[in-house]
Amino acid sequence: MSRFLVEGGCRLSGEVAVQGAKNSVLPILAATVLTRSECVLLGCPHLRDVEASIRILRRLGCCAQWEGDALTVDSAGLYRADISDLLMREMRSSAVFLGALLARCGRAEIAYPGGCELGPRPIDLHLSGLRALGAEIREEDGGTLHCTAAGLRGCEVVLGIPSVGATENLMLAACGASGTTTIVNAAREPEIADLQDFLRSCGASVGGAGSSAVTVEGGHPLCGCTYSIMPDRIVAATYLCAAAAAGGDVRLLRAEERHLSTLTAVLREAGCRIDADGASLRLRRSGRLRAVHPVRTAPYPGFPTDAQAVLMAAMLKSEGATVFEENVFENRYRHVDEMTRMGAEVRVSGRVAVVTGVERLHGARVRAADLRGGAALTLAALAAEGRSEIAGLAHIDRGYEDLGRDLRALGAQVVRTEEPEP
Repeated sequence: MSRFLVEGGCRLSGEVAVQGAKNSVLPILAATVLTRSECVLLGCPHLRDVEASIRILRRLGCCAQWEGDALTVDSAGLYRADISDLLMREMRSSAVFLGALLARCGRAEIAYPGGCELGPRPIDLHLSGLRALGAEIREEDGGTLHCTAAGLRGCEVVLGIPSVGATENLMLAACGASGTTTIVNAAREPEIADLQDFLRSCGASVGGAGSSAVTVEGGHPLCGCTYSIMPDRIVAATYLCAAAAAGGDVRLLRAEERHLSTLTAVLREAGCRIDADGASLRLRRSGRLRAVHPVRTAPYPGFPTDAQAVLMAAMLKSEGATVFEENVFENRYRHVDEMTRMGAEVRVSGRVAVVTGVERLHGARVRAADLRGGAALTLAALAAEGRSEIAGLAHIDRGYEDLGRDLRALGAQVVRTEEPEP
């Protein structure tokens, strides 16, 4: 069992480079299936979810190998279109392979995906959109999906909500469809634009990413390319909130404020000074933070649900009360009970959590229940007095290449221990 041992009370200082984006590289890895050749992904983060995608690619017959932070994927040898239940359960993003396999092979057999337990996240929008493109999808007992497509045809697909996964899946499937596909009410996240840029680098005709309508002209043969993954805006948000929680002066390299403007606005309101120069972000915090106006999560460009927990950790010792309203996932306050073990005062009612700042937090033994909640507990431990132990690091490893290493680079006292299971 892996744990973080954190000695709280240290102000942070220094600089650290932000890793490549988890939520960008995962759909791009699925997109490599479309190229039938070699792709080199630069700045690819070493994450549990990336390794899960690599296992899927290898099962399909692709080759994948690391050289530093460059990952080379060669999909020329792909010979199968089925993904086992075990592999699908490792992460929710595995669903995006469905669109890529239908585009390349005309068929796919997958199980329903897994991932963090954040409440119901059905893939109905994915399936209805693929059906609109001409796919036939049959579900067997046990949750296995059998999908075939004699010929995908471009059309207009209107999403009921701006789902990131559904937008990505449809973009990949549309690359293999005849004619033009328009995805209306598409997700607008920066990672969608990164997927578009990768596909364009491979020869696809894709436009509109970043707006609510993405257009794909299918039928273009795709080839391999060398592509740099965008920086991870949620990792950058985590390190900004770490400095806000513990105090200090930190600089993040490879961080773009345009992707983080809703968070930086809140941190400035709370009393942090933030400077941006286009390629980096610097945050300074000296006095006690102040409570802020209600924070309501929403699809991009709204406040990101993935940053809700780490911002909450920063506000635990603020002056006054801050209201959080979670509007994306139903079960996203699993970190709250663990924070109260440290002396935090947080009341939850449905989708609303009220954080009343306390003067001090104390170290405690806590356990991560999901990815971002685990990071938030680590940040709370930085602001606490004494030693904290954070268990459940497997969740954190899904999205952070080495959270402990990066926090140590900023002056935090964080040690990772590996202990045998009881």
